[in-house]
Amino acid sequence: MEQWRIGDVTVTRIVEMEMAGGTRFILPQATPEAVAPYEWMKPHFVTEEGKLVMSIHALIVDTPSARIMVDTCLGNDKQGRMAPIWNDRHEPFLERMAEAGYPASSIDMVMCTHLHVDHVGWNTMLKDGEWVPTFPQARYLMARPEFEHWRSQSENEEQLAVFADSVKPVFDAGLVDLVEMNHRLCDEVSLVPTVGHTPGHVSVRISSKGEEALITGDFIHHPCQFARPDWASSADVDSTGSTATRERMFENLAETSVLVIGTHFAAPTAGYVKREGKAYRLDI
Repeated sequence: MEQWRIGDVTVTRIVEMEMAGGTRFILPQATPEAVAPYEWMKPHFVTEEGKLVMSIHALIVDTPSARIMVDTCLGNDKQGRMAPIWNDRHEPFLERMAEAGYPASSIDMVMCTHLHVDHVGWNTMLKDGEWVPTFPQARYLMARPEFEHWRSQSENEEQLAVFADSVKPVFDAGLVDLVEMNHRLCDEVSLVPTVGHTPGHVSVRISSKGEEALITGDFIHHPCQFARPDWASSADVDSTGSTATRERMFENLAETSVLVIGTHFAAPTAGYVKREGKAYRLDI
């Protein structure tokens, strides 16, 4: 379990899955040959064979006034997912949360940076054949443009399934708050618009006692994109927009004391953005 302290705020990483593999699904440009020059990524983020190491995890942001879960991974028992390994999972994820000191009943807010399959799965759980909210004491926060975009989609079969089993049930239960993309969740936590990956994508900024951190969401999937901001993900709705967002965010973060916590970065998961020639690297 990884944990970071930002002033009065504690951020805890709860892992659902971490693995090394091919790149064609998410970052087709990041071939073993293309990432080879970036030695700073080894061994944590790239294997010696040049395979990217990536993680699916949730981040619990524990503030003096609220416990906020940022993104909820893939979930159990889900069907209709494009990647076979994402279907019909049976992971002790809630047990891991409880062992870390965060039982499901203690979560006050669930913040979805966006509504893709690997960020909303544990919004719900299967109970007596019905999808019910996993965190019934929590408010589920979603950026209004993001929710409206995916609610109107009809051609993407996977996203239809995701919306039906992981988003609509919490909305129908009256637990969803649709918020603006610069919404403040509490004194220490606010949203930052980082569009491109999806139309309503947001990142999460934490500020407490002069210290700052940023939870990325998917405006960056892997640290190799610090070195190559132009490598857009195949999952980006707007690759030109996502590239522009990365360039803007990296420029603003470079050489600052803002701790960047990657939503898909393998352990050690967090670091500081440093300039590296005309691009950047993650200093861990």
